[in-house]
Amino acid sequence: MSAALQHLVREAQATGRIAGLPGELFIGGRFVPAARGARMETFDPGTGEAFSTFAAGDAEDVDAAVRSARAALRGPWRTVTPAQRGRLLWRIAERIRASADRLAVAETLDAGKRLSEAQGDVAGAAATFEYYAGACDKHQGDSIPLGPDHLAYTLNEPAGVTAHIIPWNYPLSTAARGIAPALAAGCTVVAKPAETTPLTALMLAALCSEAGLPPGVCNVVTGTGAQAGAALVRHPDVQHISFTGSVATGINVMQAAAPHVTRLVLELGGKSPVVVLADCDMDAAIEGVLGAIYENAGQICSAGSRLVIAREIHEAFVDRLQARVEAMALGHGLRDCGMGPVNSLAHRDKIAGYVDRARERGVRVRTGGHASGDPLTGRGWFYQPTILDDLSAQDEAVQQEIFGPVLSVQVFDDLDQAVALANGTAFGLVAGVYTGSFSAAHRLARDIDAGQVFINEYFAGSVAVPFGGNKLSGFGREKGMEALRSYSRIKSVAARIA
Repeated sequence: MSAALQHLVREAQATGRIAGLPGELFIGGRFVPAARGARMETFDPGTGEAFSTFAAGDAEDVDAAVRSARAALRGPWRTVTPAQRGRLLWRIAERIRASADRLAVAETLDAGKRLSEAQGDVAGAAATFEYYAGACDKHQGDSIPLGPDHLAYTLNEPAGVTAHIIPWNYPLSTAARGIAPALAAGCTVVAKPAETTPLTALMLAALCSEAGLPPGVCNVVTGTGAQAGAALVRHPDVQHISFTGSVATGINVMQAAAPHVTRLVLELGGKSPVVVLADCDMDAAIEGVLGAIYENAGQICSAGSRLVIAREIHEAFVDRLQARVEAMALGHGLRDCGMGPVNSLAHRDKIAGYVDRARERGVRVRTGGHASGDPLTGRGWFYQPTILDDLSAQDEAVQQEIFGPVLSVQVFDDLDQAVALANGTAFGLVAGVYTGSFSAAHRLARDIDAGQVFINEYFAGSVAVPFGGNKLSGFGREKGMEALRSYSRIKSVAARIA
C-alpha cells in the first residue's frame, strides 16, 4: 500500500470520511447545486453511519443536464475527430490512474466493498477508457458491393444524448463501462448514479472535464430514482438509455422509454449457474466458486449464485467449500477482510428474508445464514457467507435473485440434467463451467442459455469481451466493440454513379 493510500485510509478510519468529496450535480462542465436545493446523505455500509451529503436533483435538474448534453452534441463535440476523441479518452484513463487512491477509498466508503475490490474496479475503469481510446478511430462502416454502376456504404453516427442509470454494486466500473464507449462513438452523456452510491460518478465526471472533455459532454445528476432517474428515462431528448438494475425497474424503464421509442440496453441481473463436473480440477473449481458468489458480498449481477454439481463429488466438494467459507473474516472494507458488508440495511433484511424462509422450508443451511455486524465494532450491515445445500429446481432460493452472499447448491446425475438445471430459471446472464473435458465444456457452452459462459475461470475475460444477458437478464450488449455499435446509428448511403 502506497504512503498516499495509507494516509487516506487512516483519515477515513479516524474521521469516517475523506476530505474534498463532491456534493453537487455536475452539469455543463462544472459542479452546481440542485435547483431546489435539496440534499441527501450517503452512508458507509461498514459502519451504518452517514459520512457525506450530496445534491438531490429532480426533473428540473435532469432537464438542465439533457439540454447541456444536447447543446454539446450540436456544438464543438460534433467536430472532434475520432482520433482526437481517442486522445481525450486516453487522458481520462491517465487521470483515473492518477486519482486511483482517492477513488478506491471513496468507493469503499460509499459502496462498502473491500478496498482491494475497489482498487480493482478503479483499475478496470481506467482500462475501459484505454480500450475505447484505441477503438475510436477503428469504428468504421462497410462498403457494400452493388456492382460497377453503384456505390453503397454505411456510416456509424452517434446515437445522440445517452442516459446511463448506474447501479449501486459497481458504481465506478459500471459508469465507465457505459460512458467510455458512448464518448468513443461521439455521443454525449447524462448519468444518474444510484442514490446510495453517488460519489465516484461525480468524481469521474470531474476527471473527464480535467482531461479536456468539452462542457456538457458528460453530466451527472444525483438523487433518487423516483425524482431524477424516472425524469431522465422519460425525457424526450434522450436518444439512448443504458440501464443496469432489477427486472422490475427495467420493465418500468422500458415503459417510460416507449412513448419516445428510445433505444435501450438493459442488464437486469441473473441467477447464474456454476456447473462443476466430476472430472474438474477441484482446487480451481473451489476457488472459482468462492469468488463467484462471495466477491463484493455476492452483490454482483453476474454472481455465480448457483452451484450445479455432479453427485459423485457433491459432498466432498461442499465440505471443502464450507471449510473455506467458515474461515472467511467479515470486516469493514478499509480493513480488506475476507468479505465486506452489504450495501444497506434494507438490502440486508431482504437477504435475511430469503434465508429465513429457506430454513422454514427445511432447506439445509450448511453454514452462515444470519445477519451480523463488524466483529471489531459491532456496527455496519453484514450478512454471513451462506451455503444452502441440495435444493430442488423450483425452490425460491434457486429461482429468485437474492443478490447477496448466499450460494444455492443443486445436484445432477448426468450432463443432460446439468443443462436442464443450468437453464432452469427465468434468467440468462452468465454461466460458469469447470471440467477437464474439452468436449463437455463446449457442449455446455453451446447448450446453456446465457449471454456469456466462463470455462475453468469464473469472471474470465476483460472489457474487450461483450457482456449482457438473455431472457429476464435483459438485452443488448455492453463492453467490446459491440458497445460501440450500441451507441451508434447506422446510416446507409447508396448512389448510382453511372
